[in-house]
Parts: sequence; C-alpha cells; structure tokens
Amino acid sequence: MTLKSMTGFARASSEAEGFSWVWEVRSVNGKGLDVRVRMPPGLEALEPDIRKAAARRFKRGNFQANLHLSRAAEAASMSINTQLLEWYVAQARKLAQTLGDDAAPADPVRLLAMRGVVEATDQTLRLFEDLGQDLLASLEEALDALAAARAEEGARLAEIIEGQIGRIEELTRQARHNPARSADAIRARLKEQVKRLLEAGEGLDEERLHQEAVLLATRADIAEELDRLDAHVAAARALLEEDGPVGRKFDFLAQEFNREANTLCSKSNDAELTRTGLELKVVIDQLREQLANVE
Repeated sequence: MTLKSMTGFARASSEAEGFSWVWEVRSVNGKGLDVRVRMPPGLEALEPDIRKAAARRFKRGNFQANLHLSRAAEAASMSINTQLLEWYVAQARKLAQTLGDDAAPADPVRLLAMRGVVEATDQTLRLFEDLGQDLLASLEEALDALAAARAEEGARLAEIIEGQIGRIEELTRQARHNPARSADAIRARLKEQVKRLLEAGEGLDEERLHQEAVLLATRADIAEELDRLDAHVAAARALLEEDGPVGRKFDFLAQEFNREANTLCSKSNDAELTRTGLELKVVIDQLREQLANVE
C-alpha cells in the first residue's frame, strides 16, 4: 500500500560561514498545496526555490517551513529602519488614544518583529547570498524526512481504512442476506398489508391493491444499492494499491458510499435492516474522517 498522509513533521540542521540553522517543516491536511515560509529578514529571495522544492514532493497539504538562523557576532550584522519603526510607534499611540484604557501597551519586541523594521546590512546580504545553497540543501533533507514521516503515517492510515472498508463489506453482506429480503418474507408482508387495507375500507379492488403493493415492494428493493456498495468496496481497495495521491478520488468515493447508505435506510421496511443501514452510515462517517488526512 502506498497511501500517504498529509500530516507530518521533520527538522534538519547544519552550519556554514559562521552561521548555524535549523529547518522545521510541518504539514497538515488541506484541499491543495499551500506553502508558508518564515525566515529571518534578508532571505526572502529563497522563497520561490522553497516552494518549488515542496511542490516536487507533495501534491496536497498546508505546509509551514520555519528557518531558525543563528550567527556569530562577527558573521553578520543587522540595522533598524528607524523611520519605519517611528511610524509604527506613532500608529500604536494613536490606537491607544482611540481605545483608551482598553488598549494594551505597545510591545517593543513585537514592533521590532514587524516586517521591514530590522534589516540586514549589505555585508549580511552578501553573506546570505553565499549561504543560500547551503540553506536549500538543508531544506531538501528536511523535506525528505517530512515525506518519509507522511509515508509512515500513511501506512498506519491504510490499515485503519482497510479495516473500515472491510466493515462496510461485512455490513453490505448482512443487508443482502437479511431474512426480510427473502421472497417468502416479502410475500407474507404484502399479504398482510393487503389484508389490512381490505379490512379497513369497503369497495376496494383487491386485484388493484395487490398490484399497488407489488409496485411498492419493487420500489423498496435495495438490490441495486447493495450491488453499488460492493462495487465501491472494490474501487476503494484498488485505490489503496495505487501509486500517487488518491485523496481526492477517495473523497468522491466516500460521498458515493454515503449516498447508497442513505438510500438503503430510506427504503428499509425492516428494523434489523434499518439498524444495519445506520451502522453503515456510522462506519462511512468514520472512514471520511480518516480520508481527510490522505494526500
């Protein structure tokens, strides 16, 4: 089974040119591929390469890539954009005057963290340019580790999903062999329904009542729903063996499972068959929860 999860975490560290760093990359489930990057100022030029590196390995998921960079005092220096900082301070004071006592005091640390306030010097930018390839190489290691983590989690997901698919198959079999679906049971039920109708009213045409009862029984038959459930089970097992992302296909298949279970419950005229249909819906909901994490 090659199922892959969209959930994982990995890190990689290295050092060069008087710097040391740690990449932390994590991913959670998402409808598409969304990569967000957090790095020290001066390294923004690496973002396109970071996004390309993620896209080469993954098709779906919300990603967060954080770079924690440390440097020796002589390795680099930073400067403060005082004009921008003063503007932020002035805006904070205006906001405080507007809100009055409800306003929280401006936090110097947060002000320094605002984009553009702390800037790399020209010397530092040159060092960052030299460091870029080393940082990207280290990121590749982190992304490889993340892919391995997602594959490992995917293997665990596959076991759970296989069990749920097996349970759906078992419940479908129970519904198919429900005694209420036998010819004798259907005949007895129709006979009883017609008898009650004849006893309840006068002038009713017995033959017409039989025809209507047979029509209702035909409409209540769930053979097609059971056949489709069996087909969906086979399709789900085939998806578990496919290479590449199958999450979207599984999402669609889960909707089809749910549709057939709903129809089965709506057509049921037997308490035991209804219980089977309701349990089917529970298992399908559990399946959909697991599928939300499949790439």
